[in-house]
Amino acid sequence: MCRKELPYFHIDGHVGGSQSWFLDPWMHIGGCGALTFCDFLMYQALCRGRTECYPYDPNRLSKRDYRKFGMMMKPYLRPRESGIKDLKTFMEGASIYLEYSEIEGFTMEGLDGYRPFAEAQAAVLDRIDHDMPVPMLMLKHQDKKFNFFEWHWFLLVGYELKQNICYVKAVTYGKEHWLNFNEFWDTGELERGGLVLISEV
Repeated sequence: MCRKELPYFHIDGHVGGSQSWFLDPWMHIGGCGALTFCDFLMYQALCRGRTECYPYDPNRLSKRDYRKFGMMMKPYLRPRESGIKDLKTFMEGASIYLEYSEIEGFTMEGLDGYRPFAEAQAAVLDRIDHDMPVPMLMLKHQDKKFNFFEWHWFLLVGYELKQNICYVKAVTYGKEHWLNFNEFWDTGELERGGLVLISEV
C-alpha cells in the first residue's frame, strides 16, 4: 500500500472552505471554480510558505476572510449559467488573476477527461508527490453514486494505492471524500471534465 495526504487548512472546523458560506447568489450556487483556485492558493500560503498567495492573515483564518477572498476571485473565474465547464476557461482566468496579483512561479496545463486512466493516475500522483493539489472538474457521470460531484470543481489532495486500485482524496464544501479513482475517472459520458496540473517553476 502506498499513501500520501497533503497537509491542509481548516476553517472553523471545516476542511478547507465552502461555497455554501457565500451570501452572493452566484457564488453560492456556482462559485466552485473560483473557490477551487482560492483553496489552491491558500494551500500554497499556509502549507508551502508562499504567503503572497493569500491576501489575508494566514494565522487567523475565518469564513469572513474566505468570503472576501472568493469575491476577489469572482471576476476572474466568474460563475455563469453553464458553469466553468472546460479546463481552458479555468486556466485562463486563473492565469489572469496571478498576473494581476503579481504572483509568479506557477505554470498550468490541462489533462482532458478523455485521456486514459493510467495517464490521469500518473499525473495526480506526480503532482501530489510534488506537494501540489490538483484542481479537477467533473461534468457528468453515469454512476449515480458520484452525483454529488457532477458539474463541479474541487481539489484532489491525497491518494492511496491499494490492491491495484487508486483512491483519491477530494476536498469540497468543507469536507473530505475518498473516491475510487478508477471508477471516478471513467465517467462513461460524452461531457467530461479533467485535471489542471499546476507546477512550480
